[in-house]
Amino acid sequence: MDSVQSSQENVAKKARVQVAHPMLAMMGMLIGGFVGMFSETSLNIALPQLMAQLGVTTATIQWLVTGYMLMVGIVLPLSSIITKWFTTRQVILFALIDFMVGAIISASAPGFGVLLFGRMIQGIATGLILPLMFTVAMQIFPPYKLGAAMGMVGLVIMFAPAVGPTLAGIVLGIASWRWIFWLFVPFLIIAFIFAVSSLTNIAEVTRPKVDFLSILLSTVGFGSLVLGVSLASDRGWGSAAVIGSLVVGLAVLAWYTHRQLTMDKPILNLRAFGIPGFRIGASLVMINFGIILSAMYLLPMYIQKGLLVPVALTGIIMFPGGIMNAVISAVAGRMYDRVGAQMPARIGFIISMVGALMLAFTSTHSAIWYVIMAHIILMIGAPLAMSPSQTYGLNSLTGPIAADGSAIMNTLQQIVGAIATAIATSLLGIGQAAYMANGANNAAGAFVNGAHYGFFFTFALAIVGFVLALRIPKANR
Repeated sequence: MDSVQSSQENVAKKARVQVAHPMLAMMGMLIGGFVGMFSETSLNIALPQLMAQLGVTTATIQWLVTGYMLMVGIVLPLSSIITKWFTTRQVILFALIDFMVGAIISASAPGFGVLLFGRMIQGIATGLILPLMFTVAMQIFPPYKLGAAMGMVGLVIMFAPAVGPTLAGIVLGIASWRWIFWLFVPFLIIAFIFAVSSLTNIAEVTRPKVDFLSILLSTVGFGSLVLGVSLASDRGWGSAAVIGSLVVGLAVLAWYTHRQLTMDKPILNLRAFGIPGFRIGASLVMINFGIILSAMYLLPMYIQKGLLVPVALTGIIMFPGGIMNAVISAVAGRMYDRVGAQMPARIGFIISMVGALMLAFTSTHSAIWYVIMAHIILMIGAPLAMSPSQTYGLNSLTGPIAADGSAIMNTLQQIVGAIATAIATSLLGIGQAAYMANGANNAAGAFVNGAHYGFFFTFALAIVGFVLALRIPKANR
């Protein structure tokens, strides 16, 4: 009996794949993932400046955000099949080179079209790196260190988007928006060096048959869905283009889902949703990411166009919230190891509600300290719920399906983020139009009213997240 127990304890102490230096093996992916997630929100603070310089509307400029996330969402479902055709090293090294190329194209772009093209190339790289970060971490760290390891990955996922506007604001204060992209290159070179020197292959290359119809359905389905929501901000939710895109997207995704569930070897094993723990965890992660992306899209623009604060100072205003995000992200992973996901998730969504509600009651004369405090509160709540929910969902899966779970979670996270950003843009426009319809002629007041519509959407997401978090079992580790 003692020998059996000792054997079980030894197994619990060992990682699924033995690596001499797990942290060094992860470093290239962590840096690449940080740059990818940083890129996701770093342009938010530059959007007002870009609209003026490129001569485009709010509905058009949002594509720099949603287009990037759309490409991430299209690539992510393919990550599982890609890792079965190519080694971990090959995928990561390609992704880092691809990101450098996209960053250079964006930095040199003569107009909006080329800039968007460069952004979408970067999205391919992020879509490859993100799922591998989780998959590799789950394989090379022993179970008793899994919470801390996932907290580290969560720190990258949550901290990078939070500090993106701050660092970008500082760059914009001393140089042009192009330097945001030039800034990526040296970090990507460092990540490439780490990947070459320390990253090992953690999965067997089996080269299974590729179902190209599933790839087409995934691309068209997710693309149409995001396109429809994005067009709504410019053409209205009742337009034929919006309704048509949404109907096509939903119909194609239904076909894609049915195909994956009935295939012997699906590209993405959606049977993972049959496991309650994963289903709840994945839903919470999606909602949480929608909270972050919608708020981080609106907040820097509100500070600049509602409070009329210069761009460099906007970045400084958002810095305390970014730091708090980093601290809570690091702590939340260890909380899962100690108390499970139930308590952190519920408390996190309650705190997120408070922060979102505070932002929804701002005005053109709100004190800077009040905006900073609201942002800090939101940045306590969102990461507190994120990492435990993510680990809870992924830890519900075992065997080969675990890699699919990571891809599913990250895919839907990006798609929901793109949709949440597009909905926030649409609500922003509706709120501005409603303000002007009352006879007012104050651009700052109109923008603040539109931002309120968007922040109430963030608040609604937090409520949904809290209700869903009630379904997490007690002390589930």
